[in-house]
Amino acid sequence: MRASFKKFLFGLLGKDPEAVVVSFATGDRDLAARMFAEIQKLEPRRKHFLVTPEEFSSSSTLGIYAALRKQFRAYRIGLAPVLLGDSRFRALRRAAFLFAPRKILAYNRRLERHHLRLSTFIGSCLFLRGVPLDRIFLRPKWLVPWKRDRSVYPAEVREIEGRPLSPRRRRIGVLSPYFPYPLSHGGAVRIFHLLREMSQEFDVFLFAFLDQETEADFKPVQDLCARLILVRKPRYREPRWSTIEPPEVHEFRSPAMFAAVERVKCDFSLELVQVEYTALAPYCGDVLVEHDVTFDLYRQINPRSWDYKRWHRFETKLVERYRKVIVTSDRDAAQLRTANTKVIPNGVDLARFTPEMERPGARLLFVGSFRHFPNIVAYRFFVEQVWPKLRERVRGIELTVVAGPDPLTYWREHTGLITIPPDDRIRMLEFVADVRPLYVAANLVLVPTLVSAGTNLKVLEALAMERAVVSTQSGCAGLGLEHMSNIWIADGADAFGHAVETLLADRELRERLAANGRVDVEQHFDWKKIGECQRALIRSLLPPRVQIRTAEKVDIPEISAIQATAQEASQWQPSDYLAHDCKVGILEGRVVGFVVSRSVGQREREILNIAVHPDFRRLGVGSELLRFELTHSPGAHFLEVRESNAPARELYRRLGFEAVGLRPGYYDDPPETGIVMRIFS
Repeated sequence: MRASFKKFLFGLLGKDPEAVVVSFATGDRDLAARMFAEIQKLEPRRKHFLVTPEEFSSSSTLGIYAALRKQFRAYRIGLAPVLLGDSRFRALRRAAFLFAPRKILAYNRRLERHHLRLSTFIGSCLFLRGVPLDRIFLRPKWLVPWKRDRSVYPAEVREIEGRPLSPRRRRIGVLSPYFPYPLSHGGAVRIFHLLREMSQEFDVFLFAFLDQETEADFKPVQDLCARLILVRKPRYREPRWSTIEPPEVHEFRSPAMFAAVERVKCDFSLELVQVEYTALAPYCGDVLVEHDVTFDLYRQINPRSWDYKRWHRFETKLVERYRKVIVTSDRDAAQLRTANTKVIPNGVDLARFTPEMERPGARLLFVGSFRHFPNIVAYRFFVEQVWPKLRERVRGIELTVVAGPDPLTYWREHTGLITIPPDDRIRMLEFVADVRPLYVAANLVLVPTLVSAGTNLKVLEALAMERAVVSTQSGCAGLGLEHMSNIWIADGADAFGHAVETLLADRELRERLAANGRVDVEQHFDWKKIGECQRALIRSLLPPRVQIRTAEKVDIPEISAIQATAQEASQWQPSDYLAHDCKVGILEGRVVGFVVSRSVGQREREILNIAVHPDFRRLGVGSELLRFELTHSPGAHFLEVRESNAPARELYRRLGFEAVGLRPGYYDDPPETGIVMRIFS
């Protein structure tokens, strides 16, 4: 009866009683086809139509609307799926909204769908603005406290023991927003290598957030750290716009991690905590590492945005609370404008990244984890604006892309596109454990970065492998590289394409830039040298382990006993030391070392002897005695050291002494050459 009545009623109106589905191809052709196929599966009993832009001669919204009314006047519209986001199809999209305003099923470029209705007005508006489907119904806690979809803060803390603790090493903590292995992006590379460098002198306790548990990845870091303290990253469910602090800060605000840091600091007497990345700054350690100046990143995107304003407010305020803030370049230090900054640059493992001969070809390499959205911006700039002309002009050209773990997820998140457009000459790789073979195979490395902060490690790796690099100014900022000396800097699509084409055709120029680049990284970006700077900074912030005072007559027996155990040291008469400037180091209530010096001219001194009791070596006693001497007596200092005393020579070298001469037969018992070393303090 009801079906008959419906047929009669719509017959009077001149329409088919069965509602149809009219889909609008208002986006990428592949996405439109996927949308249409999905709708057909969802509504298999309905009649389906696909409206494409090519069907309409008129380009105006009203003209298309009139044509739609005429084309579908015999049908009742039950659903009107529409693709959002592509401005090329704005007129057809607007016409669809006029044609079936209450039937619109909107699809974004991730192919997420949402019915646009007045009953979900706010959610519909957010979806139209590009907010992902799983976030359009999020409401801030302060506005809708009864909302069920709330942030989740895992309470479990997992602790994994690493290498044994040593009484000879001082204890520090490092807090990271992720576990720094595998080395899938620049931040992990930096943290891992500096953990390795810090572990030479300190027992390191690593606090890190986990996205997911991966047992196989813990071992390399376990070998460097005394203990791993791991907490799962919170699931943050507040709208991005709703907080004064940046949402990235709230994503890592974990009560479990706060408690773990305080407990471990107390239980293991940690003397210093270094915090990696600005988003973790509320944990309030002693040293903050600004891998990049985050507000500068958002300033480059949109200086009027809410993200820029809150990052600028948050970051400039928090950096002042730390005793030291590490930045990777002078440019970043200048932007923070605080007196507590220290530049410790990014580096490269020169022992691992060793050059190999380049093979003929036109193979390009782009390394950039899509987890960091500026790499997606860079990739799209190159592939959409530069690559088409190069592909046409350069015979046999190929591009390899290292996009890091799960690139499609980050691609969809940042672009709204469901897939990464394929190309038969582009090889898209995810995480690559060893990128060296890719550098060896490449003829040219690309860094087409448009938005950047901090410094790019991939530039340093390419130069260490002696591969020529084409970069934008932003891509190599802060590294001190020079155009046409050790890198080709090109901004804009035409200039970048010209640089690539020219270098592929000119092997001699490629090799010259590459060779100069290797020399530059050897001089400035070796992790070992950078690690020395990191350790020196930590030492400068730790309270003195050794108390140093002027030697007294009562100390002579202990000085004599220490000297007797140090056969490599000069064997002078200890009682004569009081006639010179003699200092002793006190640890655990006893004299454990001494240093003796004298003035030999204006602002010139000679260190006569230094020795540490064997039971207290490798605790930094000798280093602290020497630093005290250099600090309290500015000028030139000389000393002699046995040629065979490699540990002492290494200690002096780390402190800045340089070998300046030899004294054959200087030492007795046994006879040996003395090496003269000098430092200016």
